[in-house]
Amino acid sequence: MSITPPAANTADIGLIGLAVMGQNLALNIADHGHRIAVYNRTGAVTEKLMATLPHANVVPALELKDFVQSIKRPRRVIILVKAGGPTDAVIDSLVPLLEKGDVIVDGGNALFTDTIRREKALGEKGLLFVGSGVSGGEEGARLGPSLMPGGKPEAWKLLEPVWRDIAAKVDPVTGKPIPGGAPGKPVQGGVPCTTYIGTDGAGHYVKMVHNGIEYADMELIAEAFHVLRSVLKMGVDETARVFSDWNQGELDSFLIEITAEVLHHKDGVTKKPFVDIVLDAAGQKGTGKWTSTSSLDLGVPCPTIAEAVFQRYLSARKEERVAASRVLTGTPVPHTLAVTVEAVRDALYCSKLCAYAQGFQLMAAAAKEHGWKLDFGAIAQIFRGGCIIRAQFLQKITEAYARDPSLSNLLMDPYFANAVKQAEAGWRKVVAACALDGVPAPAFASALAYFDGYRSAVLPANIIQGQRDFFGAHTFERVDAPRGQFFHVDWLDPRRPQVEVK
Repeated sequence: MSITPPAANTADIGLIGLAVMGQNLALNIADHGHRIAVYNRTGAVTEKLMATLPHANVVPALELKDFVQSIKRPRRVIILVKAGGPTDAVIDSLVPLLEKGDVIVDGGNALFTDTIRREKALGEKGLLFVGSGVSGGEEGARLGPSLMPGGKPEAWKLLEPVWRDIAAKVDPVTGKPIPGGAPGKPVQGGVPCTTYIGTDGAGHYVKMVHNGIEYADMELIAEAFHVLRSVLKMGVDETARVFSDWNQGELDSFLIEITAEVLHHKDGVTKKPFVDIVLDAAGQKGTGKWTSTSSLDLGVPCPTIAEAVFQRYLSARKEERVAASRVLTGTPVPHTLAVTVEAVRDALYCSKLCAYAQGFQLMAAAAKEHGWKLDFGAIAQIFRGGCIIRAQFLQKITEAYARDPSLSNLLMDPYFANAVKQAEAGWRKVVAACALDGVPAPAFASALAYFDGYRSAVLPANIIQGQRDFFGAHTFERVDAPRGQFFHVDWLDPRRPQVEVK
């Protein structure tokens, strides 16, 4: 189709990058009455969008200069392209065409340190920059995502009306997503799943941790399925019913819901259960690894999130695993542990709580490191709708931070502490049975070890410190001296008095 250059100053906002996410977000914005200019480096993509999904509020442009000129000042330009170099290339091409006070919004899965760098560099040119997490996949982008913006408050003020309009909405009382909504008929009312996160890279950092929690949540659900099949010997249809039942209770969530749908689905070619024809080798985009790396950099234990990443790496080694299965047959140990569906549910719930606790502690450490003022109750609120980890569970997290905004760990909240107490026996039984049967459940086990470690007043790190002082004179602290006071033993003659190291 033929596209004529758009008139100047006719669009309220602009968007660059018309892959699936970009198209859907643009149409979502248009549905809410905002006139949006769109541009894609490959003009044929823009032409196809206008031919197949025309919208009165979408203003197409084939030239970047025409696109920029069509947007009213101060201009708001959203970028939805591949993270890294492609994002930098788009920004570089935009800068000469923009004016002081215009704002660029990066809605991709950017590494938060890139966002900090970009915000600083653009600020020096008089431009504003927002790094915003956008969660919910293509459906969320079209009907209402969870949005996590970070940048200067004045940049957020320019973006806020649009972000609040297009975000997913939840019921103000129950916190559950408001049902309904369709292309051209957006949800009306409710609490929008977006809020100002903080300065520079805060928004993309929170989105990164969201994705890390998502990795753990998905791995835990997969392990629950594996336990149902390999320990309880259930058929696929039976496991599908179990997940459907779980979705009616406190495990009610998007991921549990779609797991039930996946398990119910039959392959169109073989008519076998769909899950039985899918190769057990999981892919990833890297945000789970970023979360794990950040946890190591900040010294925050996030073993369940990291384990989920490691299990994707292990799953990808399919041929090695098949070969190993013929040699490393294992020796299951007979036992009398009677694992039930309820016990598996308890293991999933408790492990899920540990993953969230790790993620929120990581965000707290990052906030301290980077000077961000993160509102964890508000963050839990915007996760309740639109995003991949949206769940009934998040309403309880919101309430936990309302009770204590400075909560050190979700496990310390009275509601969650009691919930774990009620479910702990089943959790332990599942992990023990899996170990004895030779059924891998590494994220369940990691979460349990994290829980037991966190609740232990004494850990064996004293041995590690003794070893470190012996071979490397790395010093140690004493139980009968103030924290921060360090000592060293002369191991060549350990009878000599310990020396305090200043």
